[in-house]
Amino acid sequence: MAAETVKKMGPTMTVQSTAANTAHVSSRRGPWKEIVAASIGNALEFYDLLIYGYFAVVIGKLFFPSDNETTSLLLSVGSFGISFLMRPLGAIVLGSYADKAGRKASLTLSILIMMIGTAMITFTPSYQQIGLAAPLLIIVARMLQGFSTGGEFGAATAFMVEHADAKKRGFFASWQLSTQGLATVLAAGVSALLSYVLSDVQLNDWGWRVAFGVGLLIGPVGFYIRSQIDETPDFQKIQADAPKKTPLRDVLIKGHVSLLLAIGVVAGATAFNYVHKLYMPTYALKQLNIAATSSYLGALVTGLTLMVMATVFGTLSDRYGRFRVLTIALLITGLSSYPMFVLLNIYPAVTTLLLVQAIVGILIAACLGPIPAMLADIFPTSIRGTGLALSYNFSVTLFGGFAPLIVTWMIEATGSKLAPSFYVMVTALISVIAVICLGRRMRHAPQH
Repeated sequence: MAAETVKKMGPTMTVQSTAANTAHVSSRRGPWKEIVAASIGNALEFYDLLIYGYFAVVIGKLFFPSDNETTSLLLSVGSFGISFLMRPLGAIVLGSYADKAGRKASLTLSILIMMIGTAMITFTPSYQQIGLAAPLLIIVARMLQGFSTGGEFGAATAFMVEHADAKKRGFFASWQLSTQGLATVLAAGVSALLSYVLSDVQLNDWGWRVAFGVGLLIGPVGFYIRSQIDETPDFQKIQADAPKKTPLRDVLIKGHVSLLLAIGVVAGATAFNYVHKLYMPTYALKQLNIAATSSYLGALVTGLTLMVMATVFGTLSDRYGRFRVLTIALLITGLSSYPMFVLLNIYPAVTTLLLVQAIVGILIAACLGPIPAMLADIFPTSIRGTGLALSYNFSVTLFGGFAPLIVTWMIEATGSKLAPSFYVMVTALISVIAVICLGRRMRHAPQH
C-alpha cells in the first residue's frame, strides 16, 4: 500500500525533490552560474541595440537615403523605434512562455531570435545594391530583435530573483543593469576603435558591419550557457502545484493596476537612459560638433560607471528600501537633466562630455538599479515573467524606444538644443508619482 502510494505520487514528489535539491545547491554555491547565464544574453541584446543607435547616421545614409540629411537620420532612428513596437508583442508571447514553459526555455529562445536579427543586419546589402529590399530587411531584423528583447527582461529578471536569497534580490537583480553597462562599454569601445582606425569611407562601407559582427560572435556562447542552466526552484514548485496557467489573462484582469503603475515607474528611468546614454553620441556629433571617436568615449564612460554602480544601488535598495532609493534618484535625475545640457552647450568640449556622461552613468544606475527587484516584488511567481515583461517593455516602448526620434524632432521644431532635457523632466515626474502610488499600494496589499 505504501509502495503504491509512493508510485502514484512519484511525479509530484520528483518535481518537488528536484526543486529542493536545486535550491540547496544554489544557496550553497550562490547563484553566480545563473546570473552569468541571464546576464550574457542581456548584454548581447543591449549591445546590438546600442550599436544600431551609435551607427544611426551611417545606417541612415546606407539604407534610408534622402536628399535631406535630417530626413535620412529621422528615418534611421524611426526604424530604431519601430523595433520597439514589437517589444510588447515579445513581452506577451515570451513573457507568457516563461510562465508556462519556464524561465530557461524563454531565455534560450529569446537569444536565438536575437542572433537571427543581428545576422540579418550584419549581412544585408545597402539600398544602392538591392534597392527597396534593403530597408525592408533592416526593419524586419529590428522587429525580430525587438520581439526577442521584449521577452528578455521578464524571463532574465525572474530567473535572477528566483535563484537569489530574499534579502539580496536587489543586488542580484541589479546585475541586469550592470551587464547593460558592460554592453555599453563594449559597444562604445568597438565604435570608438573603428572610428579611430578606419577612414569615414571604410567605416561607411564595411566598418559598421564589423561592430554588429562582434555581437554575432557572442550569441552562440550565450546560447550554449543558457542551454546548460537549471530551472528556478520557484517555477518548479508552481509547475507542480498549478500546471494549468493563464498568466496573460491573470496579469490583465487581476494585476492591471500594478501593471499600469509599474509602467509609470519605468518611464523616467528609461527616458533618461535612452536620451542621455544611447542618443548622446548622435547628439554630440550632430549638435555639439564633437568628433565621433570622442562622442563614443563619452558613452564608454557612462557604461563603465553604470557597470560598477548598478550593483551598489541594488544593494542599497536591499538595505534602505527600493521605493526610498528610487524616489530620491528620480528627483535628482529630473532636476539635473537641464543643467547638464546647458553645460554641454556652453562648453562643447570632450572633457565636458566625459564629466557629464560619468554623472549620467551614476544616475542611470541609481534609477535602474532598484527597478528589476521592485517590479519582481510586485508580481507573484505564477505571473512574474509576464508582469515583468509587459510593464518594462510597454514603458520602454512608449518612453524610451522613440526617445531619439522625439528629441530629434523637438530640437528641429523648437530650434533649442536643450529640448531633450524637457522630455526627461516630464517623464521623471510621471515616475515619481507612480512610485509614490505604488509604495502606498504595496504597504496595504497582502503579501504574495
